[in-house]
Amino acid sequence: QVQLVESGGGLVQAGGSLRLSCVLSQHTAGTSVMAWFRQAPAKEREFVAAINWNGGKLAYAESVKGRFTISRDPAKNTCDLQMTSLEPEDTAIYYCAADRRQPWATPMTTHEYFYWGQGTQVTVSS
Repeated sequence: QVQLVESGGGLVQAGGSLRLSCVLSQHTAGTSVMAWFRQAPAKEREFVAAINWNGGKLAYAESVKGRFTISRDPAKNTCDLQMTSLEPEDTAIYYCAADRRQPWATPMTTHEYFYWGQGTQVTVSS
């Protein structure tokens, strides 16, 4: 059973930074694309960032480009999201996702990811 566990969420003031981390529980993490999505209250879950299996391809939502950085450590089966210059609009539950079907790609839609974490709350105060 593949499991993803997120950590690192919290409350931060606008302009601050947070680092989210996701641990993938199986050795097959090395053959999975990993991504972060977020969901604000009363809104649909939206793509934030993705990184392919070897870290050679990255993708970001326009709203976070230049502020967020996705990375992964294959040895630790982890995927991190460094968030800087946070804005109140970044407030949401952040979900880690993974999928093995196209590990070379960086899909941006929820239906292209099979494995999901439980989410971690990020709140940015103004």
